[in-house]
Amino acid sequence: MPTRTFPVEGMTAQDAFRLVAEDLALEGDPARNLATFVTTWMEPEAQRIIAENLHRNFIDHAEYPRTAEIEQRCIRMLADLFHAPGATTGARTQGSSEAIMLGGLSLKWNWRKRRGAATAVPNLVFGGDVHVVWEKFCRYFDVEPRIVPLRPGKYTIGPDDVEPFVDENTIGVAAVLGTTFTGHKDDIAGINELLLRIKSERGLDVPLHVDGASGGFVWPFLYPDTAWDFRLEQVRSINVSGHKFGLVYPGIGWLIFRESADLADELVFKENYLGKTDSTFTLNFSTGSAMVLAQYYNLVRYGRTGYAYIMKNMQANARVLGEKLAAMGLFELIGPDEEQLPLVAFRLAADNGFDEFDVAWQLAAERGWMVPAYTLPPNAQRVTIMRALVKETMSREHVDTLARDIEEACATLAKKGGAHELERHRMVQGPGH
Repeated sequence: MPTRTFPVEGMTAQDAFRLVAEDLALEGDPARNLATFVTTWMEPEAQRIIAENLHRNFIDHAEYPRTAEIEQRCIRMLADLFHAPGATTGARTQGSSEAIMLGGLSLKWNWRKRRGAATAVPNLVFGGDVHVVWEKFCRYFDVEPRIVPLRPGKYTIGPDDVEPFVDENTIGVAAVLGTTFTGHKDDIAGINELLLRIKSERGLDVPLHVDGASGGFVWPFLYPDTAWDFRLEQVRSINVSGHKFGLVYPGIGWLIFRESADLADELVFKENYLGKTDSTFTLNFSTGSAMVLAQYYNLVRYGRTGYAYIMKNMQANARVLGEKLAAMGLFELIGPDEEQLPLVAFRLAADNGFDEFDVAWQLAAERGWMVPAYTLPPNAQRVTIMRALVKETMSREHVDTLARDIEEACATLAKKGGAHELERHRMVQGPGH
């Protein structure tokens, strides 16, 4: 199989297919991947829509106007789901990473308007519980990151944590709805109240962006009475990943603004070389239409009732898994009584001669389960936890099997001791190291 040099001659389609398929046979089983938040299964009808539209370039609005209209329908539906007060705007993106980059750029440009001719360095305030893409944004676009540290026992941030970091050069505060570390949310309502007080007392109108990459498709259905979205006055933009709990294959994300004025005009470009004058607000240009159409399929297929049913089923299975882990007497659950994504975050309750990395390695080696172990961000980096994501495809039988396999892995480790240092080093570093 060619691996280094461009092949001189090709091969038959059947041979090429077999070579690639055999290579991929070495991959892990997505059904046992409890680390990824990304969707690993869709209905056959959705897969058919995807397959029949892989060749359609989304950006060609003149040639594919119905696809462009479907994007706008999705934006309007999500704005409605997030309680936008009136006319709004937004964009489909290549996952939440692009949405966060674009949302951050709009925060920066709007701050420039507020500050006029000021030449100070802009800053962005967020907690250590954010995805790494927020630090990427700051580095790529010359914004000072003001990162609120975590601490043992407190793995999200609130208004008291944020207040010391906000000043006249703050382009915005980013709060997380459903962290990838523990599945909880920042105190978004409390941060909103802080920013309203700062606006009243200091005349600083600091917007709040909600990173709902994971939680944007969860909280509206599991915790509909919790205000985290455009019901809060300072929330001006929200990103959400359609390819996570939006139940679409990667990669599709969405950026929704509270109102059209929250999107800085300077970031919207006009082009007409594809056959008509279009407005573009993207970092990527050419991209596939298939996942936009798949997202629309899910929205009309499930509706509010269907999404709520799926989320509640995942939550119920996650709670059963948490109860089984707690009953073993080996683990401490992280925030099980708080609003949380459908997952279980847990850690060993005592030193038994092995650690969480050993448990993760033993599960993978013995049963093929991919359950990540990792340390938390500063200043909670001495805390190691594990996380099992309970997704749509995980049945109650799977929950029972996983719990039994975790218990057996711990029993094996108790007899033989922790995994040897090379194995543990590889687990800490991750694949490829």
